[in-house]
Amino acid sequence: MVNVHCLNNIASVGLDLFSDDYNMESSYEDAQAVLVRSAKMHDMELNDHLLAIARAGAGVNNIPLDKCAEAGIVVFNTPGANANAVKEQVLAAMLLASRDLIGGNQWVAENKDNADIAKATEKAKKAFAGQELKGKKLGVIGLGAIGQLVANAAIALGMDVYGYDPYLSVNAAWNLSSKVTHIVNVEDIYKECNYITIHVPALDSTKGMIKKAAFDLMQDGTIIVNCARDVLVDETAIGEALKSGRVKKYVTDFPNPTTAGMEGAIVLPHLGASTAEAEDNCAVMAVKELRNYIENGNIINSVNYPACDMGVCTVTGRIAVCHKNVPAVISKITTILGDAGVNIDEMANKSRGDYAYSLFDVDKNVDDSVIDKLASIEGIIKVRVVK
Repeated sequence: MVNVHCLNNIASVGLDLFSDDYNMESSYEDAQAVLVRSAKMHDMELNDHLLAIARAGAGVNNIPLDKCAEAGIVVFNTPGANANAVKEQVLAAMLLASRDLIGGNQWVAENKDNADIAKATEKAKKAFAGQELKGKKLGVIGLGAIGQLVANAAIALGMDVYGYDPYLSVNAAWNLSSKVTHIVNVEDIYKECNYITIHVPALDSTKGMIKKAAFDLMQDGTIIVNCARDVLVDETAIGEALKSGRVKKYVTDFPNPTTAGMEGAIVLPHLGASTAEAEDNCAVMAVKELRNYIENGNIINSVNYPACDMGVCTVTGRIAVCHKNVPAVISKITTILGDAGVNIDEMANKSRGDYAYSLFDVDKNVDDSVIDKLASIEGIIKVRVVK
């Protein structure tokens, strides 16, 4: 029986995918697998039998990735599961910034008791006039699952779209409209585009990337949309850019004491993935990733260990090893297995930075003494008999 604990409410359509081999009533302290959405885990203890954490969503800044990697705990996320929901919010954000729908709605609410409101509206509405998206230039920074959907949708709306992503994957490129202009220098986005939307993770290399130097390159009246991560935009710099008119509107869904009262900013709750469909998709994807790892040892969509997939084990046994990415580990593993008379039918070894992951399909059951020898190898973090 595998103990599973949910740190947040997870959609039942996902939890229903667990078989009877999983105990959903486990405490966090006894869990071998954890499902999480927004709960902050940085100050939580990681127990010795915890195998994996699945984040039902894309961002993982609430999980201590390095600490988990050091403990041999594989962390998964669900890229793309909420992409359509976020795409739709980004489109709504661009429309809110272009057409003063919020101002118009507020005016109607303030004048609700006016018996001649219909007539008064005709006089007042010019104050809420805006501009169309069609024909405008949109810069999309980051062309992952969300960015590519935004780019393609903007093309359909008649915008000229410029995309920047130095790490653009082959799959993403195939899914991207051929009408999107690929930009190799992000400064060209700042110089050319009327609208800019950001879709990159919060990394040391991206934090504060939209800063004064970027605003200095932009046209007056530029509209910025940030539904990715608050730390990507220098809030002091954008406040100044809004005051000067360099930026016309800043739409973000990360309210804080600085942005909440910022003149020219449209600040929303972080609702990008808050749709029933997105929550269902994320839950289903997270549970499938956990089950595939626990039952087959396969890693798909991990953020701290390499991808490694050998499908379903069809031989007698499978051993999974989390280890440091250092020389001689594999040779020591194969030597111990060979000395125990265990033949390796198939194996896979993948690395990611300082860490690596290996799977071994073997022709006989491996007893505990052999597993103990494997675990004692320098550089080995965790050894698990999958089958």
